[in-house]
Amino acid sequence: MHWYEEEVKRIEAEKNLLSYQPEMIFYGSSSIRLWDNLYSDFKKYSPVNLGFGGSTLEACVWYFDRIMDDFSPEHIVVYAGDNDLGDGKTPKQVLGCFKQLSSLIRQNFHPVSFSFISIKPSLARWHINDLIADTNDLIKDAIAQQGNDSFFVDVYEKMVDEKGYPLKSLFDTDGLHLNKDGYSVWKETLLTHFSFNNHIFIT
Repeated sequence: MHWYEEEVKRIEAEKNLLSYQPEMIFYGSSSIRLWDNLYSDFKKYSPVNLGFGGSTLEACVWYFDRIMDDFSPEHIVVYAGDNDLGDGKTPKQVLGCFKQLSSLIRQNFHPVSFSFISIKPSLARWHINDLIADTNDLIKDAIAQQGNDSFFVDVYEKMVDEKGYPLKSLFDTDGLHLNKDGYSVWKETLLTHFSFNNHIFIT
C-alpha cells in the first residue's frame, strides 16, 4: 500500500486546513479525487473530498482510520471498486473489501447514513464489464441487508446507451475517468438521491 502514501499525506495536509466540520464525506478513488466541482455541487451538505488517486476498496479499508480521524460526518458517500477489479480481484473479493469498509463506517460513525455509488462502466475497462456488473449486483444485495440508512446509488444505467455500451460523451480521453458531462450525471443522480431520502439527509 506504500504507493498511496503521497496521496494520503496530501489529504492529511488538506484536513489540517479545513475551517469547518464537514457534514458529508466523499471517499474513494480518483473518480472522487478528480471531482473539481464537488464542493460547489454539494455546498449545502458541507462536503469534504477525501478521494485519493488510484485507490481501491482495499486501500480505502487500509487507510480508513488514518484518513477519517477527527471527522464526525452525518453522511458518507463512497466510490471505489473498479480499480480492484482492474488489478485482478474477483467480484467476491471486492465484495469482501466492501463489507470491511462498511463495517468500519458503522464502528466509527454510528449512526451515520452511507451511500455507495455503483461501479461505473467504462470504455477502458469494457473487457471486464461482466465482472463490474456482477460486483454491483453483489454489493447492491449486501446493502439491501444493512438497513434503511445504507444506499446503493446506481449510476451505471445512466452511463450506457440503448445497447448497454458506455456513453463516450461522459468520459475523458483515457476512456476511464469522467469529464464534466460525466460528473454532471453523477451530480444530478446524487442530488436526486439525497432529495428523495431527505428524511436521512437533513442539513
